[in-house]
Order: sequence, then structure tokens, then C-alpha cells
Amino acid sequence: MAGSIVVYAGLIVAFIGLVFVVKPIVRLGIRRRMHGLFVAAAGICLVAVGLILPAPEKRMAQRRSQLDSFVPVWQFNEFHVIGVAAPPERVFEAVRRVRADEIALFRTLTWIRRGGRPLPESILNAGDREPLIDVATRSGFISLADDPPRELVIGTVVAAPPGTKGTLTPEFFVKEHPPGFALAAMNFAVRADRSGGSIVTTETRVFATSDDTRRRFAVYWRFIYPGSAIIRRMWLRAIERRALSA
Repeated sequence: MAGSIVVYAGLIVAFIGLVFVVKPIVRLGIRRRMHGLFVAAAGICLVAVGLILPAPEKRMAQRRSQLDSFVPVWQFNEFHVIGVAAPPERVFEAVRRVRADEIALFRTLTWIRRGGRPLPESILNAGDREPLIDVATRSGFISLADDPPRELVIGTVVAAPPGTKGTLTPEFFVKEHPPGFALAAMNFAVRADRSGGSIVTTETRVFATSDDTRRRFAVYWRFIYPGSAIIRRMWLRAIERRALSA
């Protein structure tokens, strides 16, 4: 997250600098267009710093979830939580049933992420008729764990060495991998709270098996993280709405 903050702060500074190039603002101390160029250059340097910041490895010391079993070590992750005034069974069913059209901003952000390209059906180009989890698991993701009403885990390979072939299986996630791979898994976990409702969390973890893969993925992650975080939060809210309306 820190890397993304630095990257987007740099983009904002660079944009402001370009505005000053077009129209210097004397009361802000920007009297010449050259000063605006300096500001823009500083922003670009800030972006570069954000992209090359190291991504430290994190490790789960003790298994507490199904996600821990498949991705106990990672360099990139995001975590979100919401409280829902519905029992775990109803909430877990909502996790399975939420469609893309129920998630606010989902289509807009995935359209941006795929560059507006008309891709085949996938989690980045999902329709309105089927649950998003179902779309994901038949278009690149696989089901790693389905433990109702506690946890659902899906996973995929986001980077692989050239020429890699084979069928993706849950067993693939728990074995040792050669350099060049980046594995991603996402879960939805549900637990009862003290008032008869539920606490719902979702976490995404990515593990890169080599330094080079880690550096390349860091560039991608730090650009897409804000949009990804918005999608995850809106996804949880869609789960809440569906659970409460069931």
C-alpha cells in the first residue's frame, strides 16, 4: 500500500507541475514555466521511487485459515472487513451469489484495468446473469477451498515462465515452485459475531517466486491497488445488501 501511495502522490505532483508549465501561478511562487517543469520532474522521480520500493516477504507463522494453507508466504496483499447483520449461513450464500452488476463501480474499474478491450468472459469482463465467483472459477481461477459457512478461497497464476504448460490444481499451490511464478489467492471468510450477525473479511495475497518476478509485479500492483481496493470494498457491501435482502 505504501508503494501505491508514493506512486499516486508522484502522479499528482507531476500533473500539478504540468499545469504550472501551462500557466505559472505567481502567488504560489511559480513565476516561470521552468519552475513547473521542476515540479513535474519531482513528481516523476517520486513515481519512480514508489515503483522500486522493496516488497518485503511476509509469512504466516500459524495456520488460521484455508488461505494460510495455500499462500502462507506473500509479498503483496490487501485486507478488507465489514460487519453484516445476518447469520453466517445467509452471508456465505451471498458471497457465492453476488453478481458483477451488484458491485458498485465494478464495471467501470475493470473496464479501465483491461484498457477498454473487449476481452472474453473473465473476472475483468463478467456478465450480469451469473455469480462473479462462478465466472472467475471457469475463466482462469480455480476453487482452492469451499468450507461453508466459514471460508471460500479461489486462486490463479498471474505470472509464469515462458512455455509453462499444465492444468492448475490446488496441489500446485502447496508445492515448491521454480523462479518466475507469481501465485495469487483471494478468500472470503465469515464468522459469527456476538450479536447474531457476521464479520466478513476478504484478503488477497500474491507470492512471487523470484526477485525479478517480484519487481515486475510490484509495478503492476502499485498502479492497480487503489482500484482493486475499491472493488473489494464494494464487493463486501454487495454481499451485505444481498444477505440482508434474502
